[in-house]
This record gives sequence, structure tokens and C-alpha cells, in this order.
Amino acid sequence: MTVSKKKPAPYPGPALPPALDDAITDFGNALSLERGRSPRTLEAYENDLRQCARFVTARRVRSWAGITPAHAAAWLGSLHRLAASSAARKLSALRMFARHLVAARVRADDFTALLTGPKLRRQLPVTLTTSEVARILAAPSGGGAQAVRDRAILELFYSSGLRVSELAGLKLQQVDRENGLVRVFGKGAKERMVPLGGAAQAALTTWLESGRPAFVKASKTGSQLFLSRRGTALSRQMVWVLVKTHARQAGITKPVKPHLLRHSFATHLLGGGADLRAIQEMLGHANISTTQIYTAVEQTHLVEHHAKHHPRNREQ
Repeated sequence: MTVSKKKPAPYPGPALPPALDDAITDFGNALSLERGRSPRTLEAYENDLRQCARFVTARRVRSWAGITPAHAAAWLGSLHRLAASSAARKLSALRMFARHLVAARVRADDFTALLTGPKLRRQLPVTLTTSEVARILAAPSGGGAQAVRDRAILELFYSSGLRVSELAGLKLQQVDRENGLVRVFGKGAKERMVPLGGAAQAALTTWLESGRPAFVKASKTGSQLFLSRRGTALSRQMVWVLVKTHARQAGITKPVKPHLLRHSFATHLLGGGADLRAIQEMLGHANISTTQIYTAVEQTHLVEHHAKHHPRNREQ
């Protein structure tokens, strides 16, 4: 006789009092409506807040009106084993939530006002050299429909610096081949127009004219730009498996993570003399400070080139 085991709760701890749980749900709904956050971001915020709620529930807090700055500080202290970036994200979620509670008149004060988060070391993004990019772009070989699709995806990634979710979600009507532009809906549903390079335009034309028709399934296919063999839209995960596969085929030893081609796009534009504000607009960054990290990447590359090629360095 086998005994069935109960599946563990995804967030172990005492059950949440309704006053705590309902306020988190209301906050998620407000963010979704007011700021257009993605479902994945909302889920992460709500998970963080429910983790905090379980922490204070164990300390006999039954409503958000009863949480004190000391409770919030104790919860933040309990996260010391996490990576600094993860703890900072959780604190950011709690700060937004605290301001929401004040706006909703659940509380008169912001109980996170005196909290300080972990110090973050800003890591420079990994980028590819232009020769490494060329090897990845050349990796899909042959004239089959899948190779044609993969070349178009890789060229578009590097030509326009899209996020993986933006590329996977592209519709046919978002591509303006006549003017060499693609309309992108980024974070917060913000719209931007991004140029298509000549190589990307040529690859897309080949895909649309001789590749995509082979993948269309009348009963399944909608207006998605890129399709799977089943005729359905490509998922984010499928796109990144595709990128990693071709990077491996190209002999790239650097870690292939989301944004690799996007980071390379921005770094190579900056190195070629592009204006930082123009790069910010193409990437869809809300703040110029986010884009400025690529100036540090470019400076690092200059130092490396100097160390490698300057004759006085070679003499040492």
C-alpha cells in the first residue's frame, strides 16, 4: 500500500490573515491597472510581500496597520543569506507597497521610510566582440525554413537590441520593412520605434517570403512574426534555447544569458560613436542612468586594448 504525500506549500509558514492577504492582492491589481507591469513582475512582487506577511504573522501581526518599522527591519535582516540584488528587490517591493497603503489610507505613515537596503555592486554586463557576434549570426547553416528563421531572429536581436520577451511577442504588423523600423511594446506597455539594420531587413524578408510559410498551420497560426514548427508562437524559453544552441555551435565560451546580444548591440553602438540618448531610446530605458553602464563597459574595453596593444605595455 502506498501512502500519497502532500505537496509542500510553495510558501511555507502560517496561513495569512485575510487583512494581510487581501491588501497584497489589491496592490497587485493597482499596479497592473495603473502602471502596466508585466505578469511576471507582479507575481514576483506579490510573492515577496507574502513572504514578508508570513514573517510578521508569526509575530502575531494580523493587519498591515499593525506592522512597525522594527518588524520590517527584522524581516529585511532575515534575508541576509540572499544575494544583495534579491534582497534589494524585495525591499523595493515592500517600499512600493508601503506607499500604496498610505495612499489607500490603510496607514498614516510609511513604515519603510528608515530602512536601508544592501549595497549593490554594479556588475558590468557580459558582451560579445564583433567577431564573436559574426560567428553566432553565421551559425544557422543551410537553406531550410528553421535555419532561415533562426538567422532572422539572431539578426533582429543584434540589429535592434530587443529584449527576449519583446522579440518573442512580435506581430507581423509591428514590422515596417518599407521604412526599416520595428514597433516595440516594452516594459509597462511603452511603445518605441527601433531601426532595423540592412542585414536584419534582408533576413526578415527571406523569413517572411520563404521560411514562415512552411511553418504556418491554418488552424493554429495567428499573426506572430516568428513561429515554432507547430505553427504556434515561440516562447521566451524557446528563443533562448535557440540563441544558446547557436552560440555553442559558434564556439562561444562566454556565459550565454538573456540580454547577451542586447548588451553587445548597445556596447558596439557606443563604441562606434552613437549618442547615449539615442541608445537609451532604442533600448527603451526609462532612465539614462541605466544606459550609462555601457560607458563603463566601453572604458573597460579601451583599457584592455591599451594593455594588449600598446608597445610600452608589451615591453614590461
